[in-house]
Amino acid sequence: HWSFGARFREKQSILAYLLATQKTIGGETISLIKRNDKSVLIDDLPSMENALEKLVSYETTTICDVINKFAKKPSIKEDSIYQSQRLETINQCFSKDSVEEILLALEKEARNNAEMWIREAINSMKAASPTSLKISFRSIREGRMQNLKQCLIGEYTISCNIVRAAVSYDFFEGSRAMIIEKDMKPKWEPSKLELVSNDMVDRRFSEIDEDDWRCLQLPDRSNPTDGLKPKL
Repeated sequence: HWSFGARFREKQSILAYLLATQKTIGGETISLIKRNDKSVLIDDLPSMENALEKLVSYETTTICDVINKFAKKPSIKEDSIYQSQRLETINQCFSKDSVEEILLALEKEARNNAEMWIREAINSMKAASPTSLKISFRSIREGRMQNLKQCLIGEYTISCNIVRAAVSYDFFEGSRAMIIEKDMKPKWEPSKLELVSNDMVDRRFSEIDEDDWRCLQLPDRSNPTDGLKPKL
């Protein structure tokens, strides 16, 4: 979607669904993506921070013990899309090789499944910028094989090309329709998925060879934990 830009490396089917439908991430989603058993509720964060500040020892095990005291296993609501059966449907549909195939799979599923979330996913994808859907899909797929530095540089390049309107003005059109004028009727160009060519998507991922635009330069860090030591 025009307002999203994020790369994730795990559970790409779930993440493709989140990007395509603009769903938000909660504790239950993070648990599924990261396979963590527990998470700390936002209301408990101040108490946990106070407990951490009072620590005398900063050993990893000591810090983990404090966090575990406040951590709780997130509950999955009965109507949540993250129920096992719905997750299976998401994985089946959003693991396809193209956005067009994902949409076709959802529409086929909708004919045999009356659950509202499937129809909502279809409507959300059809309302989104076709170009941005394809960019997001490719970004997730490429991000599987990239480290954090490569992902950040890639996302920066995509963002610069979006602002430059290298392929289309969908970002500005989306901002106009959703934020500025709020008519909620963006006019995407191209207006259909089949009109978005591979070349158009490639150009969003291409480095910019202009004096006014530079590639993102990130410092190399031999030990990623060095930056954490002052806080521990």
